[in-house]
Amino acid sequence: MKSYDDAQYPHSDLTSEIIASAQVVHEDLRPGLDEALYERALCIEFSERSIPFAQQVTYPVHFKNRYIGNLIPDLIVSERVIVDLKVVDAFNESHIAQMLGYLNITGLEVGLLINFKHAKLQIKRIANLKKRD
Repeated sequence: MKSYDDAQYPHSDLTSEIIASAQVVHEDLRPGLDEALYERALCIEFSERSIPFAQQVTYPVHFKNRYIGNLIPDLIVSERVIVDLKVVDAFNESHIAQMLGYLNITGLEVGLLINFKHAKLQIKRIANLKKRD
């Protein structure tokens, strides 16, 4: 497994394991199914690899100390990485903005967008390195 500088790429070993798990799911199920099916399959793969995860965790969102609703990311892996699964033509700015929102609300540094729509698995890694300050 390739090793990266953790200052520039936080949790790189874990994100590599997540990506490898997603590739197994993608190769087995093939592209174009419903997002929820990939999520369930990825949870099975994480369990088989003994990768700790939580599915559909609810985070309360507050504005000016008032509760305004909940944020529910697809998966939180090892309490360090948010994984958001997609079945879309391409990632767009709203997907990136949503992940940055997830990172801000959860206090986590790293998120992975994973797109199962195409023959080649698409992955976008997003880091909120301001959380380290």
